[in-house]
Amino acid sequence: MLALAAVVVAATGVGSPVFANQQYEPMADHVRLALRTALNAPAAPRPIFDSVSHRIDWMADMSRRLARRIPDFTQRTELIKIIRYEAQRVGIDPQIIFALIEVESNFRADAVSHAGAIGLMQVMPFWTDVLSSGSSRELFEPRVNIRYGCLILRHYLDIEKGNLDRALGRYNGSLGKMTYPNLVYDRLDRNWGYSHVEPPKPAPRIAGDF
Repeated sequence: MLALAAVVVAATGVGSPVFANQQYEPMADHVRLALRTALNAPAAPRPIFDSVSHRIDWMADMSRRLARRIPDFTQRTELIKIIRYEAQRVGIDPQIIFALIEVESNFRADAVSHAGAIGLMQVMPFWTDVLSSGSSRELFEPRVNIRYGCLILRHYLDIEKGNLDRALGRYNGSLGKMTYPNLVYDRLDRNWGYSHVEPPKPAPRIAGDF
């Protein structure tokens, strides 16, 4: 389990007008129930990859990129797996989540904004009242925080019919403005873009070859 550090105010600009955080919006009972069900679903033991070579390449690449921010190999590897799994389970590209976390907290699990948003994905505490009976302090736990954050972004994507610009605007509390979405896209392009090409398979042997 990732260690929980002392609570500090994030030094990434969290709490400025660009980082306005999610806003409470009334939701239908069936939507709340669906979100609660998704929140409480058990975690799978590992994320999904197309192949062994894909898993090895992606894990090594993400580990290298995160090494400066999270020097401990075990903590870093666990966090990378959590991000991929939680993004995949709600149908979001994991690379978007890496970029969003960099913008929101710079990968500090102990980050707290001036508005009170908590943890890696800067989840507002009201979400624990809406979706669970737990304490908002559980949002300092990386797996819990990332599950909430990914689920919230998925909820906003559904509201906005798949429009990522507007979903990111909702996540930040700045719907209709492109400052925050463009910041996430910039981090995605600079630091978190990824593509994998499978190595060619060996040609089948033909009878008579030596």
